[in-house]
Amino acid sequence: MSREVALEESFVIKKKTKLAMLGIGLVMPSFLTLLVLVIYPVALAIMESFQNEEDVFSLENYIYIFTEPLILQNIQHTLIVTFVSCILTLGISYILAIYLNFSKSIVAKIINKLYFIPLFIPGVIAIYGFINFYRDNGWVSRIIGADNMPSIIYDMKGLLMINVWFNIPFTTMLILSALQAIPHSVIESAKDAGATKIRLFLHFILPLSYKTMLVALTFLFMGLIGSFTAPFLVDRNAPQMLGVSMQQHFSVYNEIGQSSALAVFMFLLCSIVGYVYIHNNMKESKKDMF
Repeated sequence: MSREVALEESFVIKKKTKLAMLGIGLVMPSFLTLLVLVIYPVALAIMESFQNEEDVFSLENYIYIFTEPLILQNIQHTLIVTFVSCILTLGISYILAIYLNFSKSIVAKIINKLYFIPLFIPGVIAIYGFINFYRDNGWVSRIIGADNMPSIIYDMKGLLMINVWFNIPFTTMLILSALQAIPHSVIESAKDAGATKIRLFLHFILPLSYKTMLVALTFLFMGLIGSFTAPFLVDRNAPQMLGVSMQQHFSVYNEIGQSSALAVFMFLLCSIVGYVYIHNNMKESKKDMF
């Protein structure tokens, strides 16, 4: 009897070992990709950010980015553009998603088929068209007159416009999927109970779509704070977004340590946003458990 039990235990152990090896084999390609494309570059950037020109450990690069007036202006400019772009994009996308979800009009149906088109337009081409449209001698200037044309290209207003235009389709798609997941019976029951549109939004629609809004905000922040193409082509020369400033320190001034310090700083900002998102999800998971 003991021999049969031992054989059965041995069979179970072998089976568990095979399953464990299979799991490791399935996870390993993703882990290696993450290691090569994310973990190694981040570790290298952190190491280089603490080295001076003689490759000796030093805080010179961080002292530079937090004391140099131009870099401080770049940080301020980046945060302002990122936060304003996020607020505008999230607000417009939420309103558009609500309209598309609850409206049955022909206009809503047409917009629902067309709003994601910017996702399929290459960024450089879209920016080139944007510049030709809004520059001083562009199409808008010819229509309304050069004297009436506000400064858009090589100005923060133009960067905000192109950021919103790029990110509305994806953000709207996320929020619309959350709104479509809300049971119609909940909305209809609230209406039958006499709930106004404002109460319906505050007590039902917003709480049920809050998690998706947080996901959209996280993606928006991380995508905008390190953006390069649009700020490089549309934004002013000074102050600059941190992505452009980092590229210039690396390729123009050959200051690898300073550019690595800027990269680490942007990574920390994204990590804070990621932590807020993960912490909120963990709190919601604990609530669901209890």
